[in-house]
Amino acid sequence: MEDYDDILLPTDGSKGTERTVGHAVSLALNHDATLHVLYVVDRRRFLAADKDTQDEVIASLREEGQVAVDGVAVTAEEAGVEVETVMREGIPHKTIREYAADEAVDVVAMGTHGQTGRDRVANLGSVTERVLKAVEMPVFVVNIE
Repeated sequence: MEDYDDILLPTDGSKGTERTVGHAVSLALNHDATLHVLYVVDRRRFLAADKDTQDEVIASLREEGQVAVDGVAVTAEEAGVEVETVMREGIPHKTIREYAADEAVDVVAMGTHGQTGRDRVANLGSVTERVLKAVEMPVFVVNIE
């Protein structure tokens, strides 16, 4: 049996990720692992905007991200799981890959899709699909339908 010490749970704060959170928390409990909760402020969402609008969008996304990681942290901590919350700015799949490598996580837990992935082939979101191809560690994918 594999031993997981560090589990990465990227979240976009979407409603569907609640199911993924439950599975990630259970996995962390079963392995006495630390759960790393990562929210990526997607810089592509504001590149075309003017400077003032960019600042507003970034602030809004950071607030959204803080709510998302804090919500997961409360759930995990109530279950007795050690949690680290992180917010980064970048392109989601690349930032997830970089964080996973930098922190030497043992497994990544993700939902089949997040906020924008509902129309993807076979219901696999583009971020999840790209992470699957980009990381070397196992990816635990939860069907959130």
